[in-house]
Amino acid sequence: MRLSSILLERSESFFRLGKKTLCIFLLLGVFLGLAGCGFPFMGKSKAFVRENVDFGFVQKIAVLPVENNSKDEFAPELVRDITITRILAMKLFDVTDKGLVDSFLREEAIDPGKPLDVSTIKRLGQKLNVQSLLLTTLDIAADSRKGTMSYPEMSVTLRLLEVETGLVIWQAGGHQSGDSIWRRLFGLAGRDKYQVTVSLLEDILHTIPR
Repeated sequence: MRLSSILLERSESFFRLGKKTLCIFLLLGVFLGLAGCGFPFMGKSKAFVRENVDFGFVQKIAVLPVENNSKDEFAPELVRDITITRILAMKLFDVTDKGLVDSFLREEAIDPGKPLDVSTIKRLGQKLNVQSLLLTTLDIAADSRKGTMSYPEMSVTLRLLEVETGLVIWQAGGHQSGDSIWRRLFGLAGRDKYQVTVSLLEDILHTIPR
């Protein structure tokens, strides 16, 4: 009699554990399904690629200073440095040292972040010996508050210009936050500004055809 009671208790325990496990897997299935649908919290990037362009001709690029539309004065340099690092790490292109780029911009009295005409783009390409220029616009670099918690948010747009024509051959942008439903659901810590920036830029750069 006692043995049957023990077996019954254990069976009920396993049943309860099985229900919890099943619920967890169902939740994971739901969120993976939402992720597949490209919901905003997953930070999907939108990209434009010009037709009939073979990106193999782009061997070396110059990453220009970031046009800053945010109120964060330090974020543009962070975005630029991480962009250069990730391009090199992902072996997308070779990159001209940013010091040489900035020096030439000063010599030519070109204001960083200002629009460039075709003749200036050509001069930059010839002087720096690059096939393309990478221009970046930082639209959002701020902290958003949800309840008692604060999370970094960032929105960035990158575009690649062919130096011979000044045409945009690739452009992509995205937005990411340090917060997510996953983190709140499982009680995980939010990402900091550096982590958000790296993740966002990698997501954007992965849309470059290579």
